[in-house]
Amino acid sequence: MAHSQLPVASLFSGHQPALAAAAVTPTSTSLTTTPASGSSGNNTFLMTASPVRNRKSAAEGSVYRPKLISTVGAKPACLVNASVTYVGNDQIYAFGGFDQFTDEVYNHVLRLNLVTRQWNLVDNYGDIPGVRMGHTACLWQGDKLLVFGGENEHRQHLSDVIVFDLKTAHWTQPELHGPTPRGRARHSAVIHDEKLYISGGQTGHDSVLDDICFLDLKTWTWSRSWKFVPRYDHASWIWNGRIWIFGGITDEMEKSNEIWWLDLRGSPGFETAMNYGTADRQLVSSRHRFPTPASGQLATGSTGYTANSSVQSYPSALASARSPYIAPGSISSLKFHSSPNLPSQTAGMHFHAFSSGCMLDFVTPAELSCETSLSSLELDTLRWQKLADGKDLYNPNFRWHYCTMNSEGTHAWLLGSPAEPAADGNGVSPGEYLSDVLAIDLRKYGILGNELASDPRSKLPSSDANVSSHLTGIGADLSLTFDQPPESGSGADFIITADPDDLDYDTSPVNEAGPSSSAVAPVSRPIHVHRLILHARWPHFARLWSAQMVEFHTKKMHIPEPYSAVRAFLFYLYTDSIAPHPQNGPSLNDVAGMLVMSNIYDMPRLRLLCINRLGRELDVEHAAVIWERAATANEEWLKKRAAAFCLQNWGRVVRTAGFRALTPNSLIDLCSESDTDARVVSGDELEMMGQLNRPFAVSNRKRSLGSAGVLTAGEDEGDDDPEDDGMDVN
Repeated sequence: MAHSQLPVASLFSGHQPALAAAAVTPTSTSLTTTPASGSSGNNTFLMTASPVRNRKSAAEGSVYRPKLISTVGAKPACLVNASVTYVGNDQIYAFGGFDQFTDEVYNHVLRLNLVTRQWNLVDNYGDIPGVRMGHTACLWQGDKLLVFGGENEHRQHLSDVIVFDLKTAHWTQPELHGPTPRGRARHSAVIHDEKLYISGGQTGHDSVLDDICFLDLKTWTWSRSWKFVPRYDHASWIWNGRIWIFGGITDEMEKSNEIWWLDLRGSPGFETAMNYGTADRQLVSSRHRFPTPASGQLATGSTGYTANSSVQSYPSALASARSPYIAPGSISSLKFHSSPNLPSQTAGMHFHAFSSGCMLDFVTPAELSCETSLSSLELDTLRWQKLADGKDLYNPNFRWHYCTMNSEGTHAWLLGSPAEPAADGNGVSPGEYLSDVLAIDLRKYGILGNELASDPRSKLPSSDANVSSHLTGIGADLSLTFDQPPESGSGADFIITADPDDLDYDTSPVNEAGPSSSAVAPVSRPIHVHRLILHARWPHFARLWSAQMVEFHTKKMHIPEPYSAVRAFLFYLYTDSIAPHPQNGPSLNDVAGMLVMSNIYDMPRLRLLCINRLGRELDVEHAAVIWERAATANEEWLKKRAAAFCLQNWGRVVRTAGFRALTPNSLIDLCSESDTDARVVSGDELEMMGQLNRPFAVSNRKRSLGSAGVLTAGEDEGDDDPEDDGMDVN
């Protein structure tokens, strides 16, 4: 494969919203902390209040833009059906693929260092695999690539498994047992619980496979194949005890808008380890060689490596003789018809990935202009949400060919090239190479990441003293001691007050301008807490305590934020949870207040939890409040999303208590979020224009089932209705 050394393009980096420092510079309206003193009176002293920001100026320069990286070195061609995998340590590996400009299929291994922006051709050793395209490469054990299947230059479909050690650049081909699955390309593969799950794909004569099987990576034994769903070019992942499949092309050669899932839990067929030589298994040779051409020489690629020097192929006779088995777990599917946030699978170039219990759909520019976006499908609610417009993500002058994500699910990288390349002085077109990378920090869009979303602490039970708590682990037990007075035996040794939510909470007044002033402000009822927990969980409090500020002596603190938000913030320090709960969980108003506090006290983990929940649960009642608090916290993505929601549901939002509680300046700012040419249109006029987003189709042939517009498969579907809303459940 030819490589070119092109001039290094400039590196575009967007501005990222910065958190406010823990010690905020007081403004003319801010409350300040009293200097430390040796006295220990009974006065309650004030901490710095929420910063007063010019929201218009804060938004300027703070909008997050993904970073566009132009690469140098041995850039690979814009290969078709290669594998591109992020392996950690700021490195991406590309393997194989078809060069559409030279009609060659490769077995190159290339490495991209995202820090140096350098592509390098990797010298690799061992049992080097033959050339292939349409294969899969999964990161395994953190330092290996597990490659399965693909198609070689002779249109032969492969079923071999080869392992590439990233540390030694050495290939190995393990000895496999059990019934080898059919050779295939453009399938999906995912590793979970030391099993490699393979589903779908294409095989000879352009047939679409509808099976699923797995390879036990502990014993290198294949399971039998079960009937699932015919797909290729689809995405698969495992979450919540199920394997999920979305997108791709059906056996009718149409792009799919369905999601399928197969239950893995509770099925011995999936949970039992595969043992070599178990009953009812037909053992197939683990290695097969393709016939040697008439010339007597094996085909070789441009690298000089022997093409298909050792591959596996499923015998067609055995494939036709084997009847499909019914999957041991239940299979379900759901078809999406229409939704304001549903991305069309027929327009644009789509990349599907999984993170944090959501399926992410990157809709990038294609050859023809189309609407682009970043959307998410929440798997627990099966609800679509648009996280960002494409114009805020993708440069229309680029085309993206591959997407890869880190195992944590917090960052994604799109690899591509300029859409309309101009030939340089050497006659080399930069559009022929994977020359650019778009680095996307998904946390900026409220994505928690797999580790934070799964929360391994949820696996820890409560203690015997608190088995009925909705919380888990030690947080369930600590919650029993939260806000209990010392006389109850709770051991509380510190008092925190806040601004009262209403006058009913008035207790003792607090000096508003310092000890020398007579002006006082009402405070809330006291919140009884433990210094040890605050010191361990709240970095700002730890610094304050180490400096022996006045709170160190008085054992009191005032936080000038609403009482309910402060109490929810302190409860989070005890439980490490902001999950909703009817009795103890914080409301959306509380979480919006906690978002501001996470910004003031520089607590990025709490900030991400708040943004995630506020983004997912954004509704009419709380939209104005979320918008206002996101603006105060300088969270531009959440502010923009809440503003769009308010404008889309203006008639309902203006009638909520949250909207009426906005300050006059906030009302003006929210109204200014609309376009300069915007106008208010009545619902009747919208319906006449065909632009009214109704939750259900107007039809007398079916009944709606909840706000999602779910239509069960057993209901009468009658004639085709272009306004059919919601989903089909099969």
